[in-house]
Amino acid sequence: MPVGNHLPHGETAQGGPLKRELGERHIRLMALGACIGVGLFLGSAKAIEMAGPAIMLSYIIGGLAILVIMRALGEMAVHNPVAGSFSRYAQDYLGPLAGFLTGWNYWFLWLVTCVAEITAVAVYMGVWFPDVPRWIWALAALVSMGSINLIAVKAFGEFEFWFALIKIVTIIAMVVGGIGVIAFGFGNDGVALGISNLWAHGGFMPNGVQGVLMSLQMVMFAYLGVEMIGLTAGEAKNPQKTIPNAIGSVFWRILLFYVGALFVILSIYPWNEIGTQGSPFVMTFERLGIKTAAGIINFVVITAALSSCNGGIFSTGRMLYSLAQNGQAPAGFAKTSNGGVPRRALLLSIGALLLGVLLNYMVPEKVFVWVTAIATFGAIWTWVMILLAQLKFRKGLSASERAGLKYRMWLYPVSSYLALAFLVLVVGLMAYFPDTRVALYVGPAFLVLLTVLFYMFKLQPTNVTQGAVRSAS
Repeated sequence: MPVGNHLPHGETAQGGPLKRELGERHIRLMALGACIGVGLFLGSAKAIEMAGPAIMLSYIIGGLAILVIMRALGEMAVHNPVAGSFSRYAQDYLGPLAGFLTGWNYWFLWLVTCVAEITAVAVYMGVWFPDVPRWIWALAALVSMGSINLIAVKAFGEFEFWFALIKIVTIIAMVVGGIGVIAFGFGNDGVALGISNLWAHGGFMPNGVQGVLMSLQMVMFAYLGVEMIGLTAGEAKNPQKTIPNAIGSVFWRILLFYVGALFVILSIYPWNEIGTQGSPFVMTFERLGIKTAAGIINFVVITAALSSCNGGIFSTGRMLYSLAQNGQAPAGFAKTSNGGVPRRALLLSIGALLLGVLLNYMVPEKVFVWVTAIATFGAIWTWVMILLAQLKFRKGLSASERAGLKYRMWLYPVSSYLALAFLVLVVGLMAYFPDTRVALYVGPAFLVLLTVLFYMFKLQPTNVTQGAVRSAS
């Protein structure tokens, strides 16, 4: 087998290192881009229907659980920044099977998430081009985002930065404009609307505590992707600095964007009217006198979906690369290009995503609901593994090692156990809804299949050192 620079297609030898080319701004915007997806722009109406204005409380509760999970991941990532992140930590602290399941589960999670995102692109391109078959737009989205990932990690980071920025600017514009409507009467003949809509239609919690609980499973899907910060540790320029900064800032910004946007929407419109006249974002921009609001939001939703797909392809490639380095995927996927890109791992992921194009051809009306539910289950598994690994990691440290941690979990171990209990609650809520119940069939079945394969092929981790990186030149 050829080695070094003589590998075909400009590849490096097996276990070739990734490059540390992602700066703090890339990592922050990547996590924001992954979380602020089509769910906020399109799924918020359904969540509001369940909880009313109290949906803001649901996002705060879910956000606090995510903050605990991210602190747990950050503690391990700063201590040991490796490619594969939580898959490697699950292996090191919970055992080889846990690492294997977590790695392949995360690969599958982002695979189905990307299917959802390219489906969203196809649906909303159809608004402008109704005569073009949906699968063509899904294929175009996949090819374009796949190509960006294959160039270089820096190219991926730049594209993701600008994609995410479009979404963030849109939300900020809506929040600022909405505050103008609420406080100064913009678009309402100068009559300030105030915030009485938050309680004037059945109270702040019109459907009671049950409504808040029922909305949690939808809320948690919105947070899917924030753990991508940990996955970038192997390619961050200065992980000891960038990871903690990114975790703190991303959490508060996500909470501000979600809760801030919903506060504006729910203050301007009665909660029980939202969703009956289209997207609440479109309604708010139209209230400000922007007649092209529908077209603007359509464009933003498309970029939101492309952004999430872009990050998802990145995640699947890096996780498969990590698994291959560890002997738990074919060794060829551990090869990288001279630019430090795991192209073979990326190409397999992109190839698998062609199934999403096929689904858009065969069952275009059902594919989105199916894959989002399955992705939520996969995310919860990942978050549970992060928390369990951190508990075991901290328990194994000596007193001096614990004192020397540069980034640590708050209120350990109580916060970890509370977050675990919350995730169990969300799984129970998923079982309550027929549309999301499918995830509790597919997700566990996939984990059982992986377990069988693990023991059948004796896929124990090798002694290959993971997370090898080289500084960007």
